[in-house]
Formats: sequence, structure tokens, C-alpha cells
Amino acid sequence: MEYRTLGKTGLKISRLGFGGIPIQRVDAKVTKQLIHAMVEKGINYIDTARGYTVSESFLGEALEGVRDKFVLATKSMAVTKEAMASDIETSLHNFRTDYIDLYQIHNPSVAALEQILAPGGALEALLEAKAAGKIGHIGFTTHTTQLFEKALSLDWVETIMFPYNLVETQGEELMRKCTEKNIGFIVMKPLAGGAIEDPNLALRFICANPDVTVVIPGMYDLKEIDMNLVAVENTVPLSADEFKKIEEIRSQLGNNFCRRCNYCQPCSAGINISGIFILQGYLDRYGLGDWAKVRYDAMPVKANACIDCGACETRCPYNLPIRAMLKEASEKFDD
Repeated sequence: MEYRTLGKTGLKISRLGFGGIPIQRVDAKVTKQLIHAMVEKGINYIDTARGYTVSESFLGEALEGVRDKFVLATKSMAVTKEAMASDIETSLHNFRTDYIDLYQIHNPSVAALEQILAPGGALEALLEAKAAGKIGHIGFTTHTTQLFEKALSLDWVETIMFPYNLVETQGEELMRKCTEKNIGFIVMKPLAGGAIEDPNLALRFICANPDVTVVIPGMYDLKEIDMNLVAVENTVPLSADEFKKIEEIRSQLGNNFCRRCNYCQPCSAGINISGIFILQGYLDRYGLGDWAKVRYDAMPVKANACIDCGACETRCPYNLPIRAMLKEASEKFDD
């Protein structure tokens, strides 16, 4: 396993990290199996969030007895000092630990960041928790280049997490600035929220970039750990045929596609928005129309139930035209 220093934090972490979102799909027993497999294979970086329901608590139970073998990171969307302080205490309780290595501000809007930085804002709680030894370092996560650039100007930011994958390379120039400023760069969405179906190619592309400190694909199966390790440890340069395949993937996906982050939820009409877009992807990109239609027909709420309220679009970090996309899905699925 290759280890790198996470920017100015000084933490030595494995190039392959563990993304904690999919833990919500399994149980505490499976989580413990995953943690012990990571110990054996040298993966020592775990990232999750307060917003990932049971993820922190499942991980905390699984980490008992092996906490010292991991660099533990989580994040909160709190904007006030009181709310952030509460979230930090909840995370410590969930993880069954007295310290968290990295606590991150989780994908704020421009307005939310102003409140975070203002007197009585969340940053005050983070700085106090750091001074008290409850957290070791402070990081920042975002989905927009505007806030990525802003984060680079904040002297307390020690790490930045941003999407980077075969089709989303808009952050490359800012990633280089992370290296120049000794800010650890953490890759989220390495498979574009599951839209990229070749993890080997996707992870090799990412790890070929020297500005990447760690990549954190979500994993909830032992086979995924082994598969991702093979990709990350493969340092053979990408071939001309593989670059051709990358261009084909970029052409297929374009920019307007769902990354399955689910920030758009809950839908006012009860539509499983990302679920519908996943099925449309199988219909449009992979020629599995019949398979997709059977599963679409089984969904309790269809795309045509959209009431055009637009609430989902205000929450989408990628500014997707979700209402228009749902209308297109309905035209293809609702006969």
C-alpha cells in the first residue's frame, strides 16, 4: 500500500480510503468485517458524515479495539457554533472515541459559509474543539469550483474534498493549488456517483494525478475492497486504448447526469429522483431498456408525478434541470 501525507495535517494515510456512505445499506456485523479487512490490507483512512444516518455509529462499533489503526474523518452541515458543537459531541459518541482526526465543513452554500465564518458561526466550535483536542484538523468539502477557490484562501482549511473522476475534471487547476499550498486533496465521487461502471479504469485515472492525496470510493462489500485495491496499486500508465475508452465514457455521460448524492431529496411528490435517473441510464447508455422498464414499472411513484415545484433543483449541488430531466424520463418510461 502506498501512503501519502495529508497536506499540512501531517497525517500518513493510504492512497485508497474508505467512503462511508454505503454503510447505510448494510448492518453493524458487515461493517465490522469491512473494518477488519481494511486493517489486514493496510487501508487506514475512513471518511463519513453526520448526515449518513447510521454510518458513524456502525463504524464506531466496528472500530472498537482497532481505533488507533485508522485516521478517522467525518463532517457536518451545521452552520452555527451551537449546532456544530453538538454535532462534534454526537460524532465522538457515535465513534466511541475521544478524538476525531479530521472534522470537515460539509458542502456549504455561499450563504451558509458566510454564517459559518461569522461570529457565533460553526467555525468557532471547530476551532474550540481543535484546541481542546477533540478534533485534530479542520477540512472543507464542496461540489462547486467557486467554493473550492474560496476554501483555498482560508488559512484554517487543511484539507479539501471535491469531485474528481473521468468526466469531472473541472477542479484540476485548483487541485494543483492544493499541492502548492500543502492542502490535502481528497477525491469524492470517483465513479461519478456510480455513473461510471469501470472502477479499475476510473481509479487508475484518478491516481495517475499527483495532486490526489487520497480517493474514497464508497464500499460496503469485501469484494469491492479487493477490486479497488488492485486498481489503486496498478501504476502502469494508461494505454491509448484506455484513453479512447475514457473519451467514449465522457461522450456518453456529458455534464447533465445524476451523481446520486440525493441532496435533492425528499421530493415533494415522493419521487425517488436518483433511482429514476439510474434506470434511465441503463436504458439510454447500456441498451437495457426492457430490464429498466420492468424496474421502473415497479416503482410506487413515477416520474410523471412531478408537481413542478422546483424544490429539488434548489438543493442540487450540480444545478441539474431535474424537472426537465424527470419529464424526459417520463416520456421514455410512461407509455
